[in-house]
Amino acid sequence: MQKVKIPITLHPGKAAQHRLKYDGIVPLEKLVRLREVVQEEVGEIAVKIHCKNDEQGFAVIRGNLSTHVTVTCQRCNGDLGLDLVQDFVYSPVDEDTELDNFPEDYDEVALDENGEINVFDLIEDELILAVPLVATHNEASCSYSAKPASFGVLKAEDDKPNPFDILKQLKKDS
Repeated sequence: MQKVKIPITLHPGKAAQHRLKYDGIVPLEKLVRLREVVQEEVGEIAVKIHCKNDEQGFAVIRGNLSTHVTVTCQRCNGDLGLDLVQDFVYSPVDEDTELDNFPEDYDEVALDENGEINVFDLIEDELILAVPLVATHNEASCSYSAKPASFGVLKAEDDKPNPFDILKQLKKDS
C-alpha cells in the first residue's frame, strides 16, 4: 500500500461507509502535547488506520501507530530511547448514542460540531498514554550511582548558645 497523508480530521460515518484505509506518517512537530513529554522536536509516527462498520452498525476506527522517541531516564537523568507501538479501536459517540449497547472493546471518541473527529488528537493521546509514567533504563545499563551526590560543601554551623540554657540556670537557682 502506498504511503498517504494522514488527514487531520475525519468524518467517521463516511469513512466507515467507504471502508477508507490510511497508511502514512504524521510529523512529530504537529503534536504539541507529545513534544512536551519527549525530548526531540522532529521525527515521524507511522500510522495505519482502517475505517469500517461493525456487525452492530457502529462506525469503527481501528489502527496502530509506531515511533521511536527519546525521554529522560528518571533514575540517572540520561537519554532513554523508547520504541512506542500502540493499537487502538475507537467508535464515535454523540448524545444520541446508547452506551448500554456500546461494545467494551471500543474506546469512545466524541464528535465535534461538524460531526468529525480530530485524528491527530487521537494519535497524540495514544502516544502520550504509551509513554511510561516513570521511564527508566534497565538496571544493567543505567548510569545511576548509589553513592550520595553532593553539590557543594556545607559549612559547619557556628556554635550558637542554646536559648534554654537560661532555664537551666533558673532551675539551679531555685
